[in-house]
Amino acid sequence: MSQDLLIKQIVEEVLKNMQSTNINDIQNAVQSALCTDKVTSANYPLGEKIPDKIKSQSGMKLSDVTLDKVIKGEIQSDDIRISKETLEMQAQVAESVGRGAFAQNLRRAAELIAVPDDRILEIYDALRPYRATKKELYDIADELQNKYGCIINSNFVREAANVYEQRGRLKVED
Repeated sequence: MSQDLLIKQIVEEVLKNMQSTNINDIQNAVQSALCTDKVTSANYPLGEKIPDKIKSQSGMKLSDVTLDKVIKGEIQSDDIRISKETLEMQAQVAESVGRGAFAQNLRRAAELIAVPDDRILEIYDALRPYRATKKELYDIADELQNKYGCIINSNFVREAANVYEQRGRLKVED
């Protein structure tokens, strides 16, 4: 289990025990635990102002990605995929200029980095109206939370299931 996932689970459990129902409280506590160095608009654009802090999913620094390495075949796809840490820094920049909703979107995206692309497409399809039952959506939410540590996204899927139920947009069970 990764350290970030463990920290997320610990913080979530503590806040649950405190009977917190606000996802923003959970998210803020998790982000505080994960990031001690806050990034602001003064650091933007990140690739120019703090390039050594920008790393890919593989851990390669942005400054180490060069055309020469690409030509030599030394760069793999994970070397150019954005990391959850970089998305978190982008979220902090967004918050520093009052773009809270955009910051939330970036944090949702950061969580989804752990989920394989083909599974994301399956989940997206299931979230379309009339494509899944409430139970199927709740199962997806449980998978996101328990298998991938996607707390924000799992709550989003549960909320979608409840709204679909209220609006009659769920798949009829066989």
